Amino acid sequence: MKELTKAEEQVMQIMWQLGKTTVKSIVEKMQEPKPAFNTISTIVRILETKGFVDHEKAGRGYVYFAVVSKESYRKKFMKRFVSNYFQGSLKELVSFFAKEDNMDIKELEDLMNDVKDELKNEN
Repeated sequence: MKELTKAEEQVMQIMWQLGKTTVKSIVEKMQEPKPAFNTISTIVRILETKGFVDHEKAGRGYVYFAVVSKESYRKKFMKRFVSNYFQGSLKELVSFFAKEDNMDIKELEDLMNDVKDELKNEN
């Protein structure tokens, strides 16, 4: 699975939220200043080429939908992120956030429990 650019990720976030949607609906959900319709249309076609999106005919236009789930992309992205920035170590990741965010013991315990639960669900 390829990594998304920032613009592609913005479009995918909206598509995951809306489900089946049109380019017009995606543009309407974008923050101001809204990009041009053609810009979003191009990004959606790129996402389709990358295998993230598919479409079906609807009247004279198309309805687009994600074929890669948000959860699936998040898992791949986080594994790559931890590998690239924390030498593949969850301990290093947690240590970074504990230091940067001044986490207290309760928050750290909750985070560790969440990570353990997530790892159990993967297996």
